[in-house]
Amino acid sequence: MEHNTAVKILENIKTDEKGLKRHLVLSAVHYARLRADWRLADVRDRMEMDSARTAAHNALIDAANVLSRAMVKAGEDPAWRRRLTNDRQEIGDWACHVHAHLGIEGR
Repeated sequence: MEHNTAVKILENIKTDEKGLKRHLVLSAVHYARLRADWRLADVRDRMEMDSARTAAHNALIDAANVLSRAMVKAGEDPAWRRRLTNDRQEIGDWACHVHAHLGIEGR
């Protein structure tokens, strides 16, 4: 998924009951940080990081699913979640795009 699409997904979500959109963004940023750290780590450190990285990835997917279900309840179309698919790599890439956008936006 390209960078602009990742950002538009977040901008188009109106439902934010209980801060679910914010939770999704925080989960994306956390996972993206771990993914970058993992990439820079040596083999031994990667093995130590694997379970935390997997847990963060699972939490990211859960956050996306929870927000999507809340949108359905609120009468919104969660087409973004279908476009994101259930492919773990695609979801992780999306998180990295969100993280990059926030970093650039914060300058």
